[in-house]
Amino acid sequence: MASSRSAVPPFEVMQVLDQVATLRAAGRDIISLCAGEPAGGAPSAVNQAAAKLHAAGQVFGYTSPLGIWPLREKLAEHYRRWYGLDINPAQIAITTGSSGGFLLTFLAAFEAGDRVALARPGYPAYRNILTSLGCEVVDLECGPDVRFQPTVELLDAALAQAPLKGLILASPANPTGTMVSRDELAALTTWCQQQGVRLISDEIYHGVTYPVGTNRGTSAWELTQSAVVVSSFSKYWGMTGWRIGWLVLPADLVDAVDALAGNLALCPPAPAQYAALEAFTDQSYAECDAQVAEFAEARRLLLDAEPRLNWGVSAPADGAFYYYADLGPQLERWGTSGAYAAALLEQTGVAVTPGRDFDAALGSRTVRLSFAAGAPAIGEAIERIIAFQR
Repeated sequence: MASSRSAVPPFEVMQVLDQVATLRAAGRDIISLCAGEPAGGAPSAVNQAAAKLHAAGQVFGYTSPLGIWPLREKLAEHYRRWYGLDINPAQIAITTGSSGGFLLTFLAAFEAGDRVALARPGYPAYRNILTSLGCEVVDLECGPDVRFQPTVELLDAALAQAPLKGLILASPANPTGTMVSRDELAALTTWCQQQGVRLISDEIYHGVTYPVGTNRGTSAWELTQSAVVVSSFSKYWGMTGWRIGWLVLPADLVDAVDALAGNLALCPPAPAQYAALEAFTDQSYAECDAQVAEFAEARRLLLDAEPRLNWGVSAPADGAFYYYADLGPQLERWGTSGAYAAALLEQTGVAVTPGRDFDAALGSRTVRLSFAAGAPAIGEAIERIIAFQR
């Protein structure tokens, strides 16, 4: 029998992607708005570097468990460029996507039984990885009144029930796209330091923010070096399938993560590491910023269409590339967001994600649309959705 710790729900987004693949294989015209996968892919210099590496017949052996030193140095330069931070590359760990980073972080920072707080709605893998490791997940009910983000007041209430060991914060967040301000982040980091709570800051969507170019996001390390920063090349750089992310680690966790990484994965994918060295050129940054501008246009189309969609309350989508909304009047007809999404896909070929992945309590009312597919796809999808609801 499978272990009790493996009894976590599957990530429904991946199941919807399987349906999309099956329908496309059958010849259906499908617009996929279910995955957070930038349509433009990796910067051209990264693709060219990968092609040259393979064409040269380079043998890719194991690297250091924490990644190749040149890439860790490049990331340190990136933090100077974006945040004005001077980070020791020895405190940067390259990981197998941000997913591998979360697993390493949770294993290094928490004991089985520790209580870890996170926002609901939120990214389901936080909960499921923590659960599989024997940690207790503490839901913070974060609705529109707090812009779907944790607050000191919510944390105080959770702490009053029992001690907390960790807080996971995502800004911009998945599925809502909301961000905390610098002052709000400062209040949360101060609270964590005062209470001895480890802050895990998910900054994977930094750089994908609106208006474009005005605020790439505040890193937790601008305020405290006791936090763990988790990030990835998947979103701003569009490198989802390359499976390469990183951690910025406080000094007390570096050795633990190094030991765990060497045992769990030996090392991150070597070809992706070498190609990713080209992600930090001026040209690559320019290409990524241009892709974010395309996301912004798709976002504008969705926000402009809100009256025609006739849904309920939506999140403001300060960053990332998600539109998260209550279906409102549509629930009278369909009952749940799962039924709505299934009918929408079958009848119109538009794939969206039901909210139950992100919120076990209220997710039957909500859906998440990814506008990473770009403005043309979003424009067509909007018209199909509106026609479907008539």
